Amino acid sequence: MADAVQYRLERMTDELDDLEHRGLFSRAELADVVRRRRDFEFRLRRRSPLRQDFLDYIAYELRLDALRNLRKRAIIRAAPTSDSDDDHEADTTKKNKRRNKKWKKSISDVAGVLRILDIYRMATVRFKGDLDLWFKYLEFCRGKRHGRMKQVLAQAIRFHPKVPGLWIYAAAWEFDQNLNVAAARALMQSGLRSCPQSEDMWIEYLRMELTYLNKLKARKVALGEDVKTLQKSDNDAGKWKDENKELFMPLNEQDEEPMDSKPAGDALEEKEDMFWRQGLLIIQTIYHGAVEALPSSLTLRKKFLEILNSVDLAHSDELKIEVLDDLRKDFSHSEDYWDWFARLQLTDLNNPNSLKGKDALSNKLNKSVQVYDEAVRRLPTSKMYSLYAKFWMDVLYPDREDSIASFQNPEFDASEFTSSILNVYESAESCGCLTEDLACQYVSFCLKLERLEEAKNLAEKLCNGPLSGAANLWSLRASMEINSVATAGSSPFSKENLSCLFDLFNTVLSKLPVAQTEGLWHMAMKVFSNEKVYFEKLVKCAMLSLSLAGGNDSGASVASAIIGWYLQRDGMKQARKMYKRLLALPRPSLKLFQYCIELEANLASLGDNSALANACKLYDSAIDYYPQEREVWRNYYNLELKVGTSETANAVYWRARKVLSDSTALIAPSC
Repeated sequence: MADAVQYRLERMTDELDDLEHRGLFSRAELADVVRRRRDFEFRLRRRSPLRQDFLDYIAYELRLDALRNLRKRAIIRAAPTSDSDDDHEADTTKKNKRRNKKWKKSISDVAGVLRILDIYRMATVRFKGDLDLWFKYLEFCRGKRHGRMKQVLAQAIRFHPKVPGLWIYAAAWEFDQNLNVAAARALMQSGLRSCPQSEDMWIEYLRMELTYLNKLKARKVALGEDVKTLQKSDNDAGKWKDENKELFMPLNEQDEEPMDSKPAGDALEEKEDMFWRQGLLIIQTIYHGAVEALPSSLTLRKKFLEILNSVDLAHSDELKIEVLDDLRKDFSHSEDYWDWFARLQLTDLNNPNSLKGKDALSNKLNKSVQVYDEAVRRLPTSKMYSLYAKFWMDVLYPDREDSIASFQNPEFDASEFTSSILNVYESAESCGCLTEDLACQYVSFCLKLERLEEAKNLAEKLCNGPLSGAANLWSLRASMEINSVATAGSSPFSKENLSCLFDLFNTVLSKLPVAQTEGLWHMAMKVFSNEKVYFEKLVKCAMLSLSLAGGNDSGASVASAIIGWYLQRDGMKQARKMYKRLLALPRPSLKLFQYCIELEANLASLGDNSALANACKLYDSAIDYYPQEREVWRNYYNLELKVGTSETANAVYWRARKVLSDSTALIAPSC
C-alpha cells in the first residue's frame, strides 16, 4: 500500500514544480499539499475505504484548484504590459490577450481536473451502485466540459440500465450540450426499451421531440420559409442560401424534386404542411407507444394532453381529440378521470383571450356540473360523491388551500350555488354513499349556513342511523350540543342539561372502542370536570372500555387524564388508588406505567421515601409486562443512582444483564 501511495505522489512532481515555478504556491504550501494528499491516498487504500473518504479528497482538490485559479488570475492582472502600450492607450481586451499569451497553458492547469476525474473513477469502481456518486461524477464532467463525459455516461448506463434518470440525463446532454439530436433520440429509444414502464421517459421523449420541432420552426421563420409568418422576396437571400446549403440540416431525408411549375408561395406552404405532418406523426407514434406500454396510467395521458395544450403545434387538434376519446373509453370506470375531466372544463378561465364575465363563468361551471352529474349516474360511489362535494367546496370557498383559484372573481356570486352542494350530499345519503367524512362535511356546511337546528337534527339522524360508528360525527354532534347548551342562558349547565349531555356521551363511549373515541373522552372529562357525580360515572364507564383496550396508547392517554383529575382534586393519595385500579386492568399500557412512575419519581426527588418505594414497585411491574424494554431498565437504574443507593442500583444493573440479550445499552455501575 505504501508503494502505491509513493508512486502516485511521485507522479505529482512535475505539477508541483510548475506551481512553484509560476509563483502560485510557496514551497511550504506545497509541502502541506503533499502531506494532505498522502493522508487522503492512504485513506483510499484501506481495506474498506468509505464513500466519504473519496468525497473529502474531491472537495479538497476542488478547493485547491479554485485557489490556484484565483492566484493565476491575480498574477495575470498584475503582469505589466509592453512598452508600446505605455506610449499610447490600447483597448483593454487587447491587453488581456497579450497577458494571456504570456501565460502559456502548462501541466498545473489541467492536473487538478485530471486528478479529480481519477478520484471519481476510483469511487465509482468501488461504489458502483451509488447513483448519487455517479451523478456527481457526471455533473463535474459536464461543468468542466471534459471529453470523458460520453465514456462516463456509457459506464453509468451499463451499470444501471433500469434507471430512467440516467437515460434522460444522457439524452438531455446530447440534445442541449452536444447538439446531437440523432444521438439524443437514439438514447431515449434505447432507454424506453430498457424502461418501458417509466412515465418520465415517455414524457421527456415527447418534450424533446416538441422542442426539436420548435427549433426547426424558429429556423424556418428566421430563413423566411414559413409563408404564414414571413416570406422573403430578396433574390440575394435565396442565392446565399443555395451557396451555403451545407450549413442547413435537411428536414426530409429524401431530396425533393424542384417544383418550378408551382408558385413559390404554394411550394413553401406545401413544404411546411409536410413538415408539420411529419412532426405530428412522430408525436402520434410516441403517444401510441406510451399507451401500449402503460395502458392503465391516467397520469401519463393527462400529462400528454397538458403538453400538447401548452405548445403551438399546428394540426394537433385531431391528436387532442384522440387522446380525450381514449381517456373516456379506457378510464370511464375511474372516479379520478371524471373529476379531472370536469375540472378541465374550467382550465381556459385563465386564458387571457377567454371571456371573464359572469355569464362565461356560469357557462363553464354548468359544463363541469354536467360532467359530474353524468359521473355520479355512471359511478354512484362514495369516492365520486366526495370528489363532487370537494369541487363545490372549492367553488364556494376559493380562499381555501388547493381550491380553484379561477373563481376568485369579484363578479362571481358563489352564494347562488349553495343549494347545489346540498343536493350532492342529499343524493349521496339517498344512495347510501355518505361516508363519515362526507357526513361531517354535510353537517359542517349546514353550520356555515347558520342552520343550527337543521345541523343538529341531521347529526342526530345520522348518528342513530347508518353512521352510528362514526366517531368524528359523534364528536361534531357533541360539540354542537355543548355549544348550544353554553349559549342557552345564564345557567347553561343545569342538571337537566348535564343529564342530557352525559346520556349522549355515555351512548357513544360505551359503544365505540377507546382507540376511536380518545377525543370524545377528553371532551367529556373537560365538560364534567367540576361535577364529581357525573365524573365518577364517567370513570366507571372508562374502566370497562379500558379493560377492553388492553395496552393501547389511546387508553393510556385517557387513563392518565383520569389520574390527573384525581391528583388535582383529591391529592396524591387518591391518585395512587386510581392508578392502582387502572394498572390492575388487563395488559396496562407502557405509557401509563411511565406516567405513574413520573409522578412518583418527582415526589421521590423531593425526599419522599414512600414515593421512591412506589416508583420501584411500578418499575418492577412494568418490567414484568415489558421485560425487553431497555428504556425502562435504563430509567430504573438512573433513578436508583439518583435517589437510591449503590447496592440497589447494582442490583437493577445485574437483573438487566440477566434479562436483556444485550446489556451494552445500560450505563456501567459506578463500582
